[in-house]
Amino acid sequence: MATDGTEIPQTDEEWREALTDEEYEILRERGTEPKFSGELLDQKADGAYACAGCGTELFDSETKFDSGSGWPSFYDAEGAVELRADDRHGMTRTEVVCASCEGHLGHVFEDGPEPTGQRFCINSVALEFEEG
Repeated sequence: MATDGTEIPQTDEEWREALTDEEYEILRERGTEPKFSGELLDQKADGAYACAGCGTELFDSETKFDSGSGWPSFYDAEGAVELRADDRHGMTRTEVVCASCEGHLGHVFEDGPEPTGQRFCINSVALEFEEG
């Protein structure tokens, strides 16, 4: 169940109905938006970043930083993400997925700032921002 009380889609057909084409490509097909194209890249307001697929809160604005990578970057997650090995495209990376709906969010790298040293590199399309 999503954090807003609605059921999380289960089938591919339900996901296609619930998401835009771009959200579906990122969240369900593990795509990547072009760098520097995301609407949330330059978002500076205080608030929370939630999964665009199910509404689960994933990141707090206090952990967002400008990594220069072209995607929104955070040095910590709210505990609602899972990390998975990803060896697609001829490289080894760590994929970040929503723990509630298993939507692909992006990747995490070990080149971030203190206090964690991590850089969660996340697709804007995979996120919804709630100011506050």
